[in-house]
Amino acid sequence: MPSPLLRSPLLWFSAAFFAALAWSAVHPADSFTWWLEVFPALLGYAVLIAVARRWQFTTFVLVVILLHMLVLMVGGHYTYAGVPGFRFNLSWLGGDRNDYDKLGHFFQGFAPALVAREVLSRKQIVRTRGWMNFLVVALCLGISAAYELVEWAVSVATGSGGDAFLGTQGYLWDTQSDMLFALIGATVAVLAFGRLQDGILRRSFPDMTGIKPSQRT
Repeated sequence: MPSPLLRSPLLWFSAAFFAALAWSAVHPADSFTWWLEVFPALLGYAVLIAVARRWQFTTFVLVVILLHMLVLMVGGHYTYAGVPGFRFNLSWLGGDRNDYDKLGHFFQGFAPALVAREVLSRKQIVRTRGWMNFLVVALCLGISAAYELVEWAVSVATGSGGDAFLGTQGYLWDTQSDMLFALIGATVAVLAFGRLQDGILRRSFPDMTGIKPSQRT
Protein backbone atom coordinates (compact mmCIF):
# COMPACT_ATOMS: atom_id res chain seq x y z
CA MET A 1 0.00 0.00 0.00
CA PRO A 2 1.39 3.45 -0.87
CA SER A 3 2.72 5.50 2.02
CA PRO A 4 0.77 8.58 3.20
CA LEU A 5 3.47 10.75 1.60
CA LEU A 6 2.90 9.20 -1.83
CA ARG A 7 -0.85 9.71 -1.40
CA SER A 8 -0.38 13.38 -0.50
CA PRO A 9 -2.10 15.66 -3.05
CA LEU A 10 0.62 18.27 -2.49
CA LEU A 11 3.30 15.78 -3.57
CA TRP A 12 1.64 15.16 -6.92
CA PHE A 13 0.90 18.86 -7.20
CA SER A 14 4.62 19.58 -6.72
CA ALA A 15 5.65 16.99 -9.31
CA ALA A 16 3.33 18.51 -11.92
CA PHE A 17 4.34 22.05 -10.95
CA PHE A 18 8.07 21.46 -11.36
CA ALA A 19 7.63 19.46 -14.57
CA ALA A 20 5.68 22.36 -16.10
CA LEU A 21 8.15 24.90 -14.70
CA ALA A 22 11.07 23.03 -16.24
CA TRP A 23 9.35 22.93 -19.64
CA SER A 24 8.44 26.61 -19.42
CA ALA A 25 12.01 27.65 -18.54
CA VAL A 26 13.64 25.95 -21.56
CA HIS A 27 14.33 28.57 -24.23
CA PRO A 28 11.49 30.97 -23.42
CA ALA A 29 10.65 33.59 -26.04
CA ASP A 30 11.85 36.36 -23.72
CA SER A 31 13.67 35.68 -20.43
CA PHE A 32 12.60 38.95 -18.76
CA THR A 33 8.95 38.35 -19.64
CA TRP A 34 9.24 34.74 -18.45
CA TRP A 35 10.24 35.87 -14.97
CA LEU A 36 7.46 38.44 -14.83
CA GLU A 37 4.78 35.97 -15.90
CA VAL A 38 5.96 32.97 -13.87
CA PHE A 39 6.72 34.86 -10.65
CA PRO A 40 3.09 34.72 -9.39
CA ALA A 41 3.14 30.92 -9.81
CA LEU A 42 6.44 30.67 -7.91
CA LEU A 43 5.06 32.91 -5.17
CA GLY A 44 1.86 30.86 -4.97
CA TYR A 45 3.80 27.62 -4.67
CA ALA A 46 5.98 29.10 -1.92
CA VAL A 47 2.85 30.10 0.01
CA LEU A 48 1.35 26.61 -0.35
CA ILE A 49 4.52 25.04 1.04
CA ALA A 50 4.79 27.61 3.86
CA VAL A 51 1.26 26.90 5.12
CA ALA A 52 1.20 23.15 4.34
CA ARG A 53 1.70 22.05 7.97
CA ARG A 54 -1.30 23.97 9.27
CA TRP A 55 -3.52 24.26 6.20
CA GLN A 56 -4.10 21.79 3.38
CA PHE A 57 -6.42 22.68 0.55
CA THR A 58 -8.79 20.12 -0.91
CA THR A 59 -7.64 18.28 -4.01
CA PHE A 60 -10.32 20.14 -5.98
CA VAL A 61 -8.82 23.53 -5.18
CA LEU A 62 -5.26 22.28 -5.68
CA VAL A 63 -6.20 21.18 -9.22
CA VAL A 64 -7.69 24.62 -9.92
CA ILE A 65 -4.56 26.35 -8.57
CA LEU A 66 -2.36 24.09 -10.68
CA LEU A 67 -4.37 24.89 -13.82
CA HIS A 68 -3.91 28.60 -13.14
CA MET A 69 -0.19 28.10 -12.68
CA LEU A 70 0.02 26.16 -15.95
CA VAL A 71 -1.69 29.05 -17.75
CA LEU A 72 0.95 31.41 -16.32
CA MET A 73 3.82 29.12 -17.32
CA VAL A 74 2.58 28.68 -20.88
CA GLY A 75 2.20 32.45 -21.16
CA GLY A 76 5.68 32.93 -19.76
CA HIS A 77 7.23 30.46 -22.19
CA TYR A 78 5.71 31.93 -25.37
CA THR A 79 4.72 35.41 -24.08
CA TYR A 80 0.99 35.97 -23.99
CA ALA A 81 0.97 37.46 -27.47
CA GLY A 82 2.80 34.46 -28.91
CA VAL A 83 0.93 31.42 -27.57
CA PRO A 84 -0.05 29.20 -30.52
CA GLY A 85 -3.72 28.70 -31.31
CA PHE A 86 -5.15 31.80 -29.60
CA ARG A 87 -5.11 34.34 -32.41
CA PHE A 88 -8.68 35.42 -33.14
CA ASN A 89 -10.25 38.25 -35.08
CA LEU A 90 -12.80 39.46 -32.55
CA SER A 91 -13.74 43.11 -32.93
CA TRP A 92 -14.91 43.52 -29.32
CA LEU A 93 -11.51 42.28 -28.12
CA GLY A 94 -9.42 44.52 -30.31
CA GLY A 95 -9.64 42.80 -33.67
CA ASP A 96 -6.96 40.44 -34.96
CA ARG A 97 -4.87 39.67 -31.88
CA ASN A 98 -3.74 36.82 -29.66
CA ASP A 99 -6.32 36.49 -26.89
CA TYR A 100 -4.46 34.04 -24.63
CA ASP A 101 -4.14 36.83 -22.09
CA LYS A 102 -7.93 36.79 -21.70
CA LEU A 103 -7.74 33.13 -20.66
CA GLY A 104 -5.10 34.17 -18.14
CA HIS A 105 -7.31 36.88 -16.70
CA PHE A 106 -10.31 34.53 -16.64
CA PHE A 107 -8.26 32.24 -14.39
CA GLN A 108 -7.15 35.28 -12.40
CA GLY A 109 -10.77 35.50 -11.27
CA PHE A 110 -11.70 31.81 -11.38
CA ALA A 111 -8.91 30.31 -9.26
CA PRO A 112 -8.77 32.96 -6.48
CA ALA A 113 -12.58 32.75 -6.18
CA LEU A 114 -12.51 29.05 -5.35
CA VAL A 115 -9.51 29.49 -3.05
CA ALA A 116 -11.30 32.30 -1.21
CA ARG A 117 -14.54 30.30 -0.96
CA GLU A 118 -12.71 27.40 0.63
CA VAL A 119 -10.90 29.60 3.16
CA LEU A 120 -14.01 31.59 4.09
CA SER A 121 -16.12 28.42 4.39
CA ARG A 122 -13.65 26.43 6.46
CA LYS A 123 -12.91 29.41 8.71
CA GLN A 124 -16.70 29.89 9.03
CA ILE A 125 -16.32 33.60 8.29
CA VAL A 126 -19.34 33.77 5.97
CA ARG A 127 -22.37 31.52 6.48
CA THR A 128 -24.79 32.61 3.72
CA ARG A 129 -24.40 31.91 0.01
CA GLY A 130 -25.38 35.38 -1.20
CA TRP A 131 -22.82 37.21 0.92
CA MET A 132 -20.21 34.57 0.14
CA ASN A 133 -20.65 35.07 -3.60
CA PHE A 134 -20.64 38.87 -3.33
CA LEU A 135 -17.54 39.07 -1.16
CA VAL A 136 -15.61 36.53 -3.22
CA VAL A 137 -16.35 38.28 -6.53
CA ALA A 138 -15.47 41.67 -5.00
CA LEU A 139 -12.20 40.24 -3.68
CA CYS A 140 -11.30 38.87 -7.12
CA LEU A 141 -12.06 42.21 -8.76
CA GLY A 142 -9.75 43.84 -6.22
CA ILE A 143 -6.99 41.36 -7.06
CA SER A 144 -7.49 42.02 -10.77
CA ALA A 145 -7.32 45.80 -10.29
CA ALA A 146 -4.17 45.44 -8.16
CA TYR A 147 -2.54 43.31 -10.87
CA GLU A 148 -3.32 45.96 -13.49
CA LEU A 149 -1.56 48.51 -11.26
CA VAL A 150 1.45 46.19 -11.09
CA GLU A 151 1.46 45.93 -14.89
CA TRP A 152 1.33 49.74 -15.10
CA ALA A 153 4.24 50.07 -12.67
CA VAL A 154 6.33 47.54 -14.60
CA SER A 155 5.61 49.35 -17.86
CA VAL A 156 6.63 52.71 -16.40
CA ALA A 157 9.78 51.24 -14.83
CA THR A 158 10.99 49.21 -17.81
CA GLY A 159 9.63 51.09 -20.82
CA SER A 160 9.51 48.93 -23.93
CA GLY A 161 10.95 46.00 -21.96
CA GLY A 162 7.56 45.51 -20.32
CA ASP A 163 5.51 45.52 -23.51
CA ALA A 164 5.41 41.71 -23.80
CA PHE A 165 4.37 41.49 -20.14
CA LEU A 166 1.47 43.88 -20.70
CA GLY A 167 0.29 42.00 -23.77
CA THR A 168 -1.93 44.88 -24.89
CA GLN A 169 -1.04 44.37 -28.57
CA GLY A 170 -2.25 47.90 -29.25
CA TYR A 171 -5.75 47.31 -27.82
CA LEU A 172 -7.01 50.53 -26.22
CA TRP A 173 -9.34 48.80 -23.73
CA ASP A 174 -7.01 45.98 -22.71
CA THR A 175 -6.99 46.91 -19.01
CA GLN A 176 -10.76 47.13 -18.78
CA SER A 177 -11.29 43.89 -20.72
CA ASP A 178 -8.75 42.12 -18.49
CA MET A 179 -10.79 43.04 -15.42
CA LEU A 180 -13.98 42.01 -17.22
CA PHE A 181 -12.59 38.53 -17.84
CA ALA A 182 -11.48 38.26 -14.21
CA LEU A 183 -15.05 39.20 -13.23
CA ILE A 184 -16.43 36.54 -15.59
CA GLY A 185 -14.03 33.95 -14.15
CA ALA A 186 -15.00 34.74 -10.55
CA THR A 187 -18.71 34.71 -11.41
CA VAL A 188 -18.45 31.35 -13.19
CA ALA A 189 -16.57 29.95 -10.19
CA VAL A 190 -19.17 30.93 -7.58
CA LEU A 191 -22.29 30.22 -9.66
CA ALA A 192 -21.25 27.11 -11.60
CA PHE A 193 -18.88 25.48 -9.13
CA GLY A 194 -19.99 26.85 -5.74
CA ARG A 195 -22.41 24.05 -4.88
CA LEU A 196 -19.95 21.42 -6.09
CA GLN A 197 -17.28 22.93 -3.86
CA ASP A 198 -19.66 23.09 -0.88
CA GLY A 199 -20.41 19.39 -1.30
CA ILE A 200 -16.70 18.54 -1.46
CA LEU A 201 -16.06 20.56 1.69
CA ARG A 202 -18.89 18.88 3.59
CA ARG A 203 -17.57 15.44 2.61
CA SER A 204 -13.97 16.38 3.44
CA PHE A 205 -14.80 18.12 6.71
CA PRO A 206 -18.00 16.56 8.14
CA ASP A 207 -17.82 18.66 11.31
CA MET A 208 -17.62 21.93 9.40
CA THR A 209 -20.64 24.17 9.98
CA GLY A 210 -20.37 26.34 6.90
CA ILE A 211 -22.89 27.08 4.19
CA LYS A 212 -25.78 24.62 4.20
CA PRO A 213 -27.77 23.73 1.07
CA SER A 214 -30.77 25.68 2.38
CA GLN A 215 -28.81 28.88 3.05
CA ARG A 216 -29.28 30.73 -0.23
CA THR A 217 -29.10 34.39 0.80
